[in-house]
Amino acid sequence: MREFEEEYSVEPGTLPFQESGYAQAFDLAKRELKWLLVVLLSPEHDDTAPYIRDTLLAPEVVNFIKDPQNNIVLWAGSVQDSEAYQVANAFRVNKFPFAGLVVHVPSVSSTSMAIICRASGPIPPSELVTKLQTSMQQRAEELNRARQDRQEQQASRSVREETNSAYERSLAQDRERARQKREAEAAREKAEQEENDRTERKEQDARDREQWRRWRAQKIQDEPSADVKEATRISVRMPSGERIVRRFATDSAMEELYAFVECYDELQDEGHLSEKEVPQPQGYDHEYAFQLVSPMPREVYDLDTGGTIRSRIGRSGNLIVEKTTLDDEEEDVEAE
Repeated sequence: MREFEEEYSVEPGTLPFQESGYAQAFDLAKRELKWLLVVLLSPEHDDTAPYIRDTLLAPEVVNFIKDPQNNIVLWAGSVQDSEAYQVANAFRVNKFPFAGLVVHVPSVSSTSMAIICRASGPIPPSELVTKLQTSMQQRAEELNRARQDRQEQQASRSVREETNSAYERSLAQDRERARQKREAEAAREKAEQEENDRTERKEQDARDREQWRRWRAQKIQDEPSADVKEATRISVRMPSGERIVRRFATDSAMEELYAFVECYDELQDEGHLSEKEVPQPQGYDHEYAFQLVSPMPREVYDLDTGGTIRSRIGRSGNLIVEKTTLDDEEEDVEAE
């Protein structure tokens, strides 16, 4: 192309040469159902220069080739180059300059390409254009049907691709909804399981606590008789407002007083006390949910300090029971 433009003083782009090898130009024309105009030149022939100046570069030829409605792919080469030489042999060209028109031939096969017009040697520009037009008109209807079929195939392919794409999108959405449903179901089941576990733990804790109280009630020391002068007298106001007075031995630990308060209801139930010995619940660590406090002056008698009732409170004392944690019913009300 550079040699052509330099030798014949042609402005770049005057002729729309295909900037590729012959195979690429051939594939382009075949793929897009265009006309492939092949020009083969032999610089050794005397007719080459006049052919280029008077025919190939004639305005009517240039305009015909460049007209977008004609759908022409132009490829040219010098037979001094191996590729153009091979093309000339394939076309069985024996006279130069040469112009050949190659096009898809649907009547032969869906992929067949054939040369339908040959113009060898010097030829006037009008005659070349007429010859090309005539050949193109003879094949135009067949090529247009091929183009229409190709368009319909492409449209069908586009519809299928869009349908497949829509199906894949729908499938992906279904999978995503199914995944979300599975996750929601798993989360619900997990929450239910956790709630069941919490309920079971609460119920088990309540059973252990009740068993511990019955076990501990059976271990409460008997109240000293009235003639024991060294006993400690304790008055306790319960959360219900009931006031209880009881005497304890001087060596009774503070935990004994806490246990008495904790197990008071069991101690009032003679049925519980008369039943066979209740075992201590395994794996259960009882925690008192209250503390004993003297109101004036205020003093908390906690269990952590240890000691006996006598050493901590003295010969007598007035105490109140203060809850340190909410029971289950109060927790439920608080949660609401």
